[in-house]
Amino acid sequence: MRDRLARVDPVLVQAVIAAALSFAHLHDVASAAGQDGWKAWAYPVSVDLLLVAAWRRLRSGRDKAAAWCWFLIALAASLGANVATAGVLDLNDVPDWLRILVAGWPALAFLGGTLLAHSPAPKAEPDEAAPEPAPVAEVPKPELPAAPVPAALVEHARKVAAAHESRTGTPIDPDTLRARLGVPAPLADRIAAQLT
Repeated sequence: MRDRLARVDPVLVQAVIAAALSFAHLHDVASAAGQDGWKAWAYPVSVDLLLVAAWRRLRSGRDKAAAWCWFLIALAASLGANVATAGVLDLNDVPDWLRILVAGWPALAFLGGTLLAHSPAPKAEPDEAAPEPAPVAEVPKPELPAAPVPAALVEHARKVAAAHESRTGTPIDPDTLRARLGVPAPLADRIAAQLT
């Protein structure tokens, strides 16, 4: 049990307490402004859901201006209720302007929530014709300085070439020499040049 209590996040506890107090303040203002029963309880839900919807839109990165607008409207409603219940207003004699604000809130919250939840997805930019790729100039491979071919390799190549010519009756070509010696083509070309 102690381990569970030790794992409770104090910031989360503070957030729950703050949300409960704000919820109660919104209920009290709605009730004082003439909304009774379930309607007084619906006001805090409406304000909090609009805050959450606006915050989610801000986090998504889309329509940030609209998201900030609705977030600030819901925040003003929440802060206004918190301040009003602090004794700034006489909740037993609520002014007409507050009654009007409370009565108009559902339509405003419905509009904001609908716009935040159902705004169209951003349109994809039309594909522009891909520009023709610039021709890639072939860069010639740098010529490496010809390394001297070891004499033993040239002598072995002479034996392979002589055996090929005695068997086929034709001189060995560089490709066949490369295959028989197992050397790269440039080296086979240099060896073939030394055989002639």
